[in-house]
Amino acid sequence: MKFRTLITAATFGLTAVAAAYAAEPQEMRQEMMKHVGGATGAMAKMVKGEDDFDQAKVIEALTTISKTMAEFPAQFPEGTETGMETEAAPAIWENKADFEAKAIALKDAADAGIASPPSDVDGLKAMFGPLTKNCGSCHETYRLKKEG
Repeated sequence: MKFRTLITAATFGLTAVAAAYAAEPQEMRQEMMKHVGGATGAMAKMVKGEDDFDQAKVIEALTTISKTMAEFPAQFPEGTETGMETEAAPAIWENKADFEAKAIALKDAADAGIASPPSDVDGLKAMFGPLTKNCGSCHETYRLKKEG
């Protein structure tokens, strides 16, 4: 029952974010990345030993990543290449299929973690590296570097 509660909470949280930012894709995708960053950060703290391992929190974080990545590519319609301090690189629109594939690869990695969640911190460490490599590979190509 606790697992269902976590899934429901994560789903409602993303739905609320979507409703709040539905008018501006640039804001929506920035907010979505904040949620992914928060989820990744929660697991990173466990990996680093800053927080105790908590399987339910890992599943919650992976669920946030999965649900966000399922919707994320849709937040890049033509005409949203600039504005609102976007960090989206022009390469997104030049190679949309690859961009979408990278988002789905991250979703799939999160889904695999949900289907077979780590039972301890060592299992989390084994899953976390490949998961975050998906994040990094997308950021390298499709995220502009902030100046300053």
